[in-house]
Amino acid sequence: MGRLFLEERIKYPPFESYRFKPELLPLAIKKTELATDLSRSEAYEKIRNLPPPFRVGNKKSWLVERRYTLDDETLKLDEEHAQEMLEAVPTNSIVQKQRVGWYLTPNVVHKQARKIMNISVLVLLLTLTYLFLEPVLSVWGVPSFGTGRVRFGLLDYPVLAVIVVPILFVPIILRVGANFSDLLKQRKFLASQPKEPVISFHSETTSGGNLSITIEFPETMDNWNNMSVLWRVGVLPPSRNALMAALGRESQSQPPPGLTTELPHHWTVDLDDGTGGGEDSPMQTPDVKGGLFLRPMRIMQQSEIVPINNGKTIIPPPIGNWPGTIFSPLIRIHWELVIIIDRGDASELLWVQPLKVKHPALFCENEAIVNSGRTETNHPLSIS
Repeated sequence: MGRLFLEERIKYPPFESYRFKPELLPLAIKKTELATDLSRSEAYEKIRNLPPPFRVGNKKSWLVERRYTLDDETLKLDEEHAQEMLEAVPTNSIVQKQRVGWYLTPNVVHKQARKIMNISVLVLLLTLTYLFLEPVLSVWGVPSFGTGRVRFGLLDYPVLAVIVVPILFVPIILRVGANFSDLLKQRKFLASQPKEPVISFHSETTSGGNLSITIEFPETMDNWNNMSVLWRVGVLPPSRNALMAALGRESQSQPPPGLTTELPHHWTVDLDDGTGGGEDSPMQTPDVKGGLFLRPMRIMQQSEIVPINNGKTIIPPPIGNWPGTIFSPLIRIHWELVIIIDRGDASELLWVQPLKVKHPALFCENEAIVNSGRTETNHPLSIS
């Protein structure tokens, strides 16, 4: 006789995860007791009526896992389980705040400005290195350039510095201009939002199966051209409090690597996961709680993008063996339908519809597909 536990294990990729070594980061583990004094056969009978276990990633890398254990022994993974939905997503959750409705795509200048910033910093470092070594090169008879002096007020500056330093301001000016453009675009959109599309489902939304839908638009705009659709699955960030508790830390104590210190307001309304530091999305209007730019899921896989038909549209499933919808404080497997509207010279318009997806009947195992944490580099068309 033993005790049956539901065990949740997660090592979620932080913002700019390429800067971290996942094997060195702590693994958050939460155990929930389901029953006591059960034999092995009774334990298997009970878990058959529960959603199947799954594993996304692995312990040496990023990991999101749910499994059943009898005392300290993991139960076999080849048992068939019920395909029932897990707990419903709360009405005031991060999904309703950040992943439903109309969304805009940020100005492409944001992405280019970051590339220019890297080049600018490299040029600055090379210039400083040259100015440091120039006296030695002069002793060796190597002719110098750009080391003359330019006077501004009472101070003298090297000519190279006068040339190079303004280059550093170019990406900053570009980002400011892009943010200003995005704010104007958001204000204009909010002044004349289109009506919501009407989506009818003709098939059960089950992981691994095709999705059959009909999409109708009550109204369209003059600049709407091609329309396409996809559905995708990903892992949303865990609740900060749940993650800290699973790691055995007090909510106000020092956060683990990859998690920033708590900022006022944002976590209390579930608008930030504490890893992006305000950099995951460009400047957004305060008129819409959660913003008009869709934040990326850092672990995500999307389906093929297909054009929208006048009748039924069949969308193949995302690649991989994924679990269905899950929403717990620690593990949040999220599915969504994304409609992409090409607007010619304007940036694409997105409609996002959360989905309730059933689990497959057996154990799910899949690779953790890690994506960029920045909104401007995580457009659905750039991922496919």
